Amino acid sequence: MPVNSYECLFLLDPTKTSTDLDGVTGQLKATLEKYGAEIVVSRKWDDRKLSYAIGGHKKGYYHLTYFKADSLKITNIDHDFRVNMKELILRHMITAIEPKWEEEMLAVAKDEQKFGLQLMHEEPQESGGADFGGPIPDLSEEDSGGRRHRPRRDAEGKD
Repeated sequence: MPVNSYECLFLLDPTKTSTDLDGVTGQLKATLEKYGAEIVVSRKWDDRKLSYAIGGHKKGYYHLTYFKADSLKITNIDHDFRVNMKELILRHMITAIEPKWEEEMLAVAKDEQKFGLQLMHEEPQESGGADFGGPIPDLSEEDSGGRRHRPRRDAEGKD
């Protein structure tokens, strides 16, 4: 049973978090620990206005948690958040952290000053282009209006 690192972003009900933030975050932690997850970092990310109303709420409280857990239990954790905590959680998203980014992401998450400010950059690829080993061909052509379009193909797939 492989143990992987995960990031979970919660969008929480702002009315519940404004009255009992410690209780709400305690419930999130208890749910993760129920499935044997080890919480590495858990912190407020932001409190902001939403682009559209979710469940009648126009504002949301974002909470970010990094944890390590058995990969086979992630489905159960996700289900528990959706079903048993639907009165607190408006939305949530669990994402696996790639091993090559794990140390850097956790270092940034733990540092109060740098949190959310540091950008990660991929190492440049030696092939000079896309993953298939070469540059990406430009298949578009400009028309007289400066717009780009793909060349038309006939029934046999020729230009």
